[in-house]
Amino acid sequence: MKKSDLRAIMQMAWQFVKRNGFTMAEALREAWLNYKLKMAMAARIVKFYFQKVDGSIREAYGTLNPAVMPATGGSNRRQNDSVQTYFDTECQEFRCFKRANLLRIA
Repeated sequence: MKKSDLRAIMQMAWQFVKRNGFTMAEALREAWLNYKLKMAMAARIVKFYFQKVDGSIREAYGTLNPAVMPATGGSNRRQNDSVQTYFDTECQEFRCFKRANLLRIA
């Protein structure tokens, strides 16, 4: 693990505290869970759960592995720090969820 990884985890935790009203303990737990999910999705297809905006729970199978994802052209869109984008292997489409709503990794 690099210092830059720890810095990113702490920045994400502070974002949860400021934007979502988490306690620091909750924010750190959620930030570490998001970090672990991102690292796991970079290597393989991962089953995880998150709460949708409407309140329902969604089970997703996603990856960030370039060998599994289709080729993408660049985009001029600004990156949103509060959402995690992933390639949904069931729907064969890119999806995203709010990082604060991640529940668990299976």
